[in-house]
Amino acid sequence: MTTATNAPPSPSTAPKPRTRGQEPTATDLLAAAVGAVPGGAARPGQEAMALAIERSIESGEHLLVQAGTGTGKSLAYLTPSLLVDGPVVVSTATLALQSQLVDHDLPRLADAVEPVLGRRPTFAVLKGRHHYLCLARLENSTEEEPDDGLFDAPSPGTTKWLGEAGRLGKQIQRLHEWALKTATGDRDELDPGVDDTAWRQVSMPARECVGANRCPYGGDCFAEASRARAREADIVVTNHSLLAVDMLAGRHIVPPHKLLVVDEAHELADRVSSAAQAELTPDMVDRAARRARTFISPEAYEALAEAGDALTVGLAEAPAGRITTGLPPALSGACTLLDAATRTGLEAIGDIKADDPDPVRKQQAKAVLDEMSKTAQRLLEEAAHDVAWVEKPDIGGRRALVVAPLSVAGTLATHLYDERTVVATSATLTLGGRFDTVARALGLAAADGKEGDDGDWHSLDVGSPFDYPRQGILYVAAHLPRPAASGLPDAAGEELITLVKALGGRTLGLFSSRRAAQQAAELLRARTDLPVLLQGEEALPLLVRRFREERASCLFGVMSLWQGVDVPGDSCQLVVIDRLPFPRPDEPLAAARAAAVDATGGSGFASVSVPIAAIRLAQGVGRLIRSTGDKGVVAVLDSRLETARGYGPFLRNSLPPFWYTTKREVALGALQRLRDS
Repeated sequence: MTTATNAPPSPSTAPKPRTRGQEPTATDLLAAAVGAVPGGAARPGQEAMALAIERSIESGEHLLVQAGTGTGKSLAYLTPSLLVDGPVVVSTATLALQSQLVDHDLPRLADAVEPVLGRRPTFAVLKGRHHYLCLARLENSTEEEPDDGLFDAPSPGTTKWLGEAGRLGKQIQRLHEWALKTATGDRDELDPGVDDTAWRQVSMPARECVGANRCPYGGDCFAEASRARAREADIVVTNHSLLAVDMLAGRHIVPPHKLLVVDEAHELADRVSSAAQAELTPDMVDRAARRARTFISPEAYEALAEAGDALTVGLAEAPAGRITTGLPPALSGACTLLDAATRTGLEAIGDIKADDPDPVRKQQAKAVLDEMSKTAQRLLEEAAHDVAWVEKPDIGGRRALVVAPLSVAGTLATHLYDERTVVATSATLTLGGRFDTVARALGLAAADGKEGDDGDWHSLDVGSPFDYPRQGILYVAAHLPRPAASGLPDAAGEELITLVKALGGRTLGLFSSRRAAQQAAELLRARTDLPVLLQGEEALPLLVRRFREERASCLFGVMSLWQGVDVPGDSCQLVVIDRLPFPRPDEPLAAARAAAVDATGGSGFASVSVPIAAIRLAQGVGRLIRSTGDKGVVAVLDSRLETARGYGPFLRNSLPPFWYTTKREVALGALQRLRDS
């Protein structure tokens, strides 16, 4: 591994002047792209990143690039991608980022570089099969009972039941009408949209698809058409969830490619963990039994129902949380019954044939039985590389028996880097000032920090165009007591009131629990006249829009706000974080991973909990400075960021280089000046 930090392109690697007939370089394409923006100019970090990617394309070395907010990393990785022969795949963390690239960045880029390339580059979006309308499901949508338990309660005939049925029926009817007009079948193009319950009736998860060759609508399949478009495009934009499924399924979903760009790469390992996770619930067993009833014997149906009842009893008896000493007898018995019942059902269904009278429904029944069979066997195996737990929501919700991999680093090392060059980028890739931790999580380095088996890789931190020491202050309230009980301590609440009053609102509050956020909102509403917006009281996009537009308002919320809010300007000049975001002791995967490190003589807290907190904290702190004109204060109400000698410096070194202080009067003075400016 080689590492460069804040490194501009050296003279030896700088592009040479073009001669007539010479192919364009990444620098040429980047210059064209930024030149098409009024007043646009390439930024040093953006140029360094584009050149580094161009070199990786030529050498085949994998690359980690930390690109701070404001770098313009989208153009920095898209422009050199156009030099690759064949499709390039770009994976984003969310569908929202995927849409940003496809709807805005790529069309503008294509217009700008067409004169330089001599052709207009093409691009396509690739989503999971369930994001597209399925004509086979649509045909049967009015005949099927919704398979999510919508009508299990209240009883049919009640006013509520009739209201829900009527609402669902109207949405299904609108989907039928839309199907006659849409060219893509992409749910995101349906306006206004429908709720998840309705969409599930007309979409097909990949595991339940019978395949285009055996489906009566295979020739008109929207999902297959999207894959065909992707195979012909220069750049294919997908998301981490589908990328994870593609890796776990043998890489046959995403088109073959030589370059993969992973944006927001710090989230990839978690998405792979989620894709490799499986669960069993009584409702799942009940739905599977009803789907399979037509194709299996009454005895096989009763066996499935019995297994579902046993799972219900087992989940009711088992305590919530991680299973550390083997499956409890009741749950083990339920899994054994389910394994036997699903095997019997699968044997009865047999192979799906082209001349089957109803191949689609038969494949659906077979798919869910097969999934449950594999999950039951996986749980009964109790492998050391898996973690199992019982999930019981605090209020209502469903109970589930869940299993997930202890680590996905090996999976990534095996499947992510083979036969392609990978560029992984994010604003948060260095923890404690080093790439090592994230590199290990992505399967690029072994636990001892040595280079992995995937081949050589290098890293680059291109910095940020923001002048953090001049634009922002990181204030740690070191005088506050160490946080203990859950919720918002009284002393932290008083500190919050003082800080918010000094600025007069314009505060984003990031809290470690919903209870703490609610307490903070109630406190501010009781002690000030400021508008306080609380996550959960309205739809999040609406709350963020109000926060942006109402200058004196405060927005308080939990983890989704730590990453998903972008409010440049003076609407957000104070970010308050109530406590360091360590994983809770009852987070099963984090606890299991920490215990595994402890068992080998290491420190699970240092190896697992601290890096998780570092990434979350960096994401939260990053909400403050979103443009070169932003100014403000980040206030951390957890004294451990200053007083914890072991991990405090590591966490601070994982953050942007704000001007740092523990002096309350300094922070208050800065906020008052901002208020009066």
